[in-house]
Amino acid sequence: MTIAIYSHKACLEHDPGSGHPENDGRLSSIMEALTHCSFAEKLKKVDAPLATDEQLLLAHSHSHIAHIKASAPSKGFSYLDGDTVMSPGSLNAALRAAGAACLAVDDSIAGKYSSAFCAIRPPGHHATHDRAMRFCLFNTIAIAALYAQKQYKIARIAIVDFDVHHGNGTEDIVEGKQGILYISTHQSPLFPGTGTMREAGNNIINLTLPAGTDGVRYRQLFTESVLPALEVFAPEMLLVSAGFDGHRDDPLAGFSLVEEDYKWIGKQLNQIAQTYCEGKIISILEGGYDHNALAESVKAYLSSFL
Repeated sequence: MTIAIYSHKACLEHDPGSGHPENDGRLSSIMEALTHCSFAEKLKKVDAPLATDEQLLLAHSHSHIAHIKASAPSKGFSYLDGDTVMSPGSLNAALRAAGAACLAVDDSIAGKYSSAFCAIRPPGHHATHDRAMRFCLFNTIAIAALYAQKQYKIARIAIVDFDVHHGNGTEDIVEGKQGILYISTHQSPLFPGTGTMREAGNNIINLTLPAGTDGVRYRQLFTESVLPALEVFAPEMLLVSAGFDGHRDDPLAGFSLVEEDYKWIGKQLNQIAQTYCEGKIISILEGGYDHNALAESVKAYLSSFL
């Protein structure tokens, strides 16, 4: 069994400025941990291509794409909002991130690898159809889902988002889209203030938990709500917004998960993929801002696929 790790050195060149939590050390720590982990020989590193405008337009408006491209600075910084910043390397990084997800879809359909992990930045799940937001420029996972649907006619695609923050951008883009189910587990109240259970629609399931949630409570919710919903939907492809900022050491939220919890989550999702998706599961990095906790959690999560 081989796990494909999609990434690109350009993803290290996105620089939101000194002291910003979404910095290149996040990705560096992950890649260092994976290089020296006990299952390193099971990992296949794949260079991410640039996403095309055609792929970006599946999830975003023409005006949004034009705005991001026009905002890319040749030097210094460009502020899209208070904490979403572009540097000279940001546009290339964001295009590689989206390109990684689309290539992972291609390779998954072709059966090249048993599973895939897109080790990319910037993250994506807060970017809406027409707005960059909270570190995110393009919504990578929504692009991947809509690309798989259009390019390969996948009838049922499930997106599971276990980032501690609600993926408001993903919900904005896929809400009402036939053949796509979006399930988000997240802390509430917390940024971005969306994702209440009242928002749930025909293809949206929001599951909220309070600050202080530990592995026992999280696993209970996952077992009672996430897994049964996936079993009813019976996805043909499983996409995962893999945010590790629910770790107890993360500075930006208040969950108390640990590495073993992420390994457990991975095992449950892999079982769903094996049962319903012929093993087709693609995970895309979202949050996680304590470098050591992030690296160790990613390593634990990926080990569950082996």
